[in-house]
Amino acid sequence: QVQLVESGGGLVQPGESLRVSCTGSGLTLERFAIGWFRQAPGKEREGVACIGTSGENTNYADYVKGRFTISRDNAKNMVSLQMNSLRPEDTAVYRCVIDDPLACDSTWPGVDRHFKVWGQGTLVTVSS
Repeated sequence: QVQLVESGGGLVQPGESLRVSCTGSGLTLERFAIGWFRQAPGKEREGVACIGTSGENTNYADYVKGRFTISRDNAKNMVSLQMNSLRPEDTAVYRCVIDDPLACDSTWPGVDRHFKVWGQGTLVTVSS
């Protein structure tokens, strides 16, 4: 069974850090660019960051740039999102997706694109 599994969500206070991870089951993440989306209650889903197959190419949404860092460990079949200086508006369910190997560029995630494999999501809550 092909699936992505996120972990690491939780409750933190504003200004604190959290790391969420995405692992692959039944698929080799190294073959794909990986992206993170998030969706807050009552809001549209939005792209957060993506990473190319080797890990050298990364792109971030403006609202997380300088605070979030995406990385990958292909030996562990894992992609992580380090989130620093968290804000209440970062509260959301974070989900990872696989994408075409060359899809991670400054236009990611693009518009009206279909992603074949999604994780179930992990909830990040930033509140005092």
